[in-house]
Amino acid sequence: MPKTNPGRFFEDYTLGEVIAHAVPRTLLGGERALYHALYPARHALYSSDEFARASGLPASPLDDLIAFHTVFGKTVPDISLNAVANLGYAEGRFHAPVFPGDTLRSESQVIGLKQNSNGKSGVVWVRTRGLNQRGELVLDYVRWVMVRKGDLDAPAPEPVIPSLAQVVDPSDLIVPQGLTFADYNFALAGEAHRWGDYALGEVIDHVDGVTIEEAEHMQATRLWQNTAKVHFDATFRPDGRRLIYGGHVISMARALSFNGLANAQMIAAINGGAHANPCYAGDTVKAWTEVLDKAETAAPGVGALRLRLVAMKAGEAGLSRGEDGKYLPGVLLDLDYWAYIPT
Repeated sequence: MPKTNPGRFFEDYTLGEVIAHAVPRTLLGGERALYHALYPARHALYSSDEFARASGLPASPLDDLIAFHTVFGKTVPDISLNAVANLGYAEGRFHAPVFPGDTLRSESQVIGLKQNSNGKSGVVWVRTRGLNQRGELVLDYVRWVMVRKGDLDAPAPEPVIPSLAQVVDPSDLIVPQGLTFADYNFALAGEAHRWGDYALGEVIDHVDGVTIEEAEHMQATRLWQNTAKVHFDATFRPDGRRLIYGGHVISMARALSFNGLANAQMIAAINGGAHANPCYAGDTVKAWTEVLDKAETAAPGVGALRLRLVAMKAGEAGLSRGEDGKYLPGVLLDLDYWAYIPT
């Protein structure tokens, strides 16, 4: 019997199956230090225990995207090792903060399958759950991936495309237990802008840009134990180029959004997301945000903003699609999410 695992191909997935992913990961302060070294992440709640305690939490949690990348990375050997591309996200919710010392594991259920017309690949939809050492749900989300076929003669499954919500209803947002912004320190946070200062339709140009480096991308992808071949193996793609992990772009854009959204402290939910065009080493990423919606929460002083974060390697703030409705070639990421901000 072979000892190695070539990964799953499209024909290896069955609708409804639940996949328990291997290798749980205990997260410590080192992950925070590396994350803040890789990205210009400066949100106060994730930088200071004292700021977090003043906000009703026992200590500073790890950045939400550390939890996301960790849970995502566990799924790669079973879901996207042979992927052509990760296509999108929906219905993501953060259920509980992750603190240093927590151990995360992942499981995914196949909720959709559709073979592509070329017969060489297909799209797999999975709902992934991240659980901590107590079995508590930390986050869950849906993603869909284009996966190669290993056997081109394998019959196509009956197509099933799941119906997914366009947005997480604000009533379904889960505010962390104890979180309060009633005595929020705007000076320490870095900006004075409150929930009420943002207007629907407002576009914020985050100004700064960061050039993606091959070494940093490789380090980040290894940090999350993401083994997808397209990120590491220069012989895997016909053009000989390694794709930058989409999560690397998400974290870079989120960190850049600090300039203008310093008080959008916590990601509450991911409504949807698309990696519009591939990112490669040498690309310079800039970002802008559009305010889509606002909601109140029951937590003292805590409001929610629905934000559309767009990362681009070329173009101007507020512009992402051409007259044909397709993404412009400079657009790398279009991410729709909810964030908690003081009222």
